[in-house]
Amino acid sequence: MNQPGSPAQNDLLRRAAEALARRDPQSALGLIDQADAMGATHDGTLNRALALRLLGDFHGALTVLDDALAMQPYDFAALLGKASMLEQIGQARSAADVYRNALKIAPPRERCPPVIQSQIDHAAGVVRRHAEALRDHMRSKVAALRGKVDAATLDRFDEGLEIYAGLKTAPKQEPLLLDYPRLPAIPFYDRALFPWLETLEAATPVIKAELEALLAGGMDDFAPYIAYPKGAPVNQWGELNHSRKWSSLWLWKDGARQDAVCERCPRTAALLESLPLCRQDGFAPTAVFSALQPHTHIPAHTGSSNVRLLTHLPLILPGPARFRVGNTVRDWKMGEAWVFDDTIDHEAWNDADEMRVILIFDIWNPALSEGEQALITAMMQARQSFGGG
Repeated sequence: MNQPGSPAQNDLLRRAAEALARRDPQSALGLIDQADAMGATHDGTLNRALALRLLGDFHGALTVLDDALAMQPYDFAALLGKASMLEQIGQARSAADVYRNALKIAPPRERCPPVIQSQIDHAAGVVRRHAEALRDHMRSKVAALRGKVDAATLDRFDEGLEIYAGLKTAPKQEPLLLDYPRLPAIPFYDRALFPWLETLEAATPVIKAELEALLAGGMDDFAPYIAYPKGAPVNQWGELNHSRKWSSLWLWKDGARQDAVCERCPRTAALLESLPLCRQDGFAPTAVFSALQPHTHIPAHTGSSNVRLLTHLPLILPGPARFRVGNTVRDWKMGEAWVFDDTIDHEAWNDADEMRVILIFDIWNPALSEGEQALITAMMQARQSFGGG
């Protein structure tokens, strides 16, 4: 008897595929039956399901697709086919679940032929619409309870509901250098943790005046924020690498005070000295005037370490400018600062017709005691010195 994969069996399966191509499912089934007599194969099972689908036997096709998935549970084509059959027989919820699983193992869209791209798009649409329907259903069921919590709690709940529905993913820390354990992933921190924010905000006119005096001499002292060397992979930074679209003027850099700049804005420097900056010789603090040119986008990225947080204070805000951390998007407003975790995926847009400038500086994560801060700093310095540098 011929064994599975023998020339005779392969010839039968080839002829079955040709029959399907000319939309002759009955002939294809006869050829597949002959091939299966030599041993069932995954490809033959998939083609049997396709033949049954062409004949309108969706329930039969679904059963056969389950047989194919029993042979190869992570077969992308079989999962797409099963989800399509579930749609055909009116099982929309089950179809969405299977499409969701298929999308998890889908090949990169740009590497797929147009017909597969179309199927991927359809699957994504089904999954999205199901998630939106689930979100709306859950919202309606909890509507009566929404008035019993404060705005901050409601904001967090709404994000949790959309994550639960499958429309968003939970923010997570992805630091480039140090991923310190047991620190919460909070996009924007409660300003009540930082009572000095009011002092910072009240000083906005003073800081802005010193910044404008610096800018009066031009932007020569500002340097591109992104400056990868030649040959380094720039990834999402191609447009901004060595570009003055996003430029910076440092007051502190890697823990070193930039005296030439600080002497030109002494009141700003004195204010920063009075704040609880993250102080780690060789690493922090960092304080910088960050200038973003009109209609410029800073792509999504993450920072170096979750042991410290970043503070933003807008100084020049000529029009709309947005900032996203995780699932939360905020507009900058003059006189309002915020503290956020930059190890969570974040990005920024200057939608205005003129340059936007903010002050950025880092502080310790409030979950860390002074003793732990000292330990972390010593650990990072030891790593830096390991092997001579």
